[in-house]
Amino acid sequence: MFAERSIKMPSIKIGQVAPDFSLTDKSGVTYKLSAAKGAYTIVYFYPKDDTPGCTIEAKEFSDALSAFEKLGVSIFGVSGGDDKTKAKFCTKYKLKVSLLSDKDYAVAKAYD
Repeated sequence: MFAERSIKMPSIKIGQVAPDFSLTDKSGVTYKLSAAKGAYTIVYFYPKDDTPGCTIEAKEFSDALSAFEKLGVSIFGVSGGDDKTKAKFCTKYKLKVSLLSDKDYAVAKAYD
């Protein structure tokens, strides 16, 4: 389902509460991680909108989104950029996954 790649192990340990965040998507809708408390949520980070590797990742998550939703799992991609870059990226590749703007990379840094 997903391309095989080298993955850095996260600083967050299993069972540890993930750092909360509040970020906006391409339409200015705000998502707060703590609002999903108790629900399965995938948060993935990528460096920049519309780059080759990030595009593959976003397309793979978008293609699998309905299967995840059937399991009650939400998916959020987080990167720099703003609502305009997210909107352009989503439109260009018909992405269905929610992409959130971490303009100053503060959330990415909190997740190490």
